[in-house]
Amino acid sequence: MQAIHRIRITSSRCLQQSMQRSNVIVSRTSRSRLPSPSPSVHFIRWHGGGPGADAPTITVSFRLADDSIKTVDARIGESLLQTAHRHDVDLEGACEGVCACSTCHLIFPASIYDQLPEPSEDEEDMLDMAFGLTETSRLGCQVIVTPEMENAVLELPKATRNFYVDGHVPKPH
Repeated sequence: MQAIHRIRITSSRCLQQSMQRSNVIVSRTSRSRLPSPSPSVHFIRWHGGGPGADAPTITVSFRLADDSIKTVDARIGESLLQTAHRHDVDLEGACEGVCACSTCHLIFPASIYDQLPEPSEDEEDMLDMAFGLTETSRLGCQVIVTPEMENAVLELPKATRNFYVDGHVPKPH
């Protein structure tokens, strides 16, 4: 069983971004209940890269660039990029999930998109470089699987922009 450390703090954007880059899962409480603009944040750090094989799962589907559908089991608490890599879905993630590229760009159904936490400023900056950007676009490395995503169909854009090396697809560790 993996070790889990939980802390509850009111955080600045810098701390949030630093923790996100350190493989931390962030969930916010509803902003409507917060008296200040600084959100109350729960950080969960998974040692070893995410929830283990015994984590509860939901079913999600990826609409691939060729319009075929691949249905997979997603572990609650992992990023959608991790889910895609575990199931050999062609979602690149050139930066390996640290929000430094736009190659894990996904297009969400509006009903799911509306339930997601707001994207960080870093994510919005990376999305500006994404191919085929839509109003419901997010980066797969920044979206954590939740039970509300059950049976969602997430769309991969027809292409990506990889400024690292055209055609290079890094393999996850």
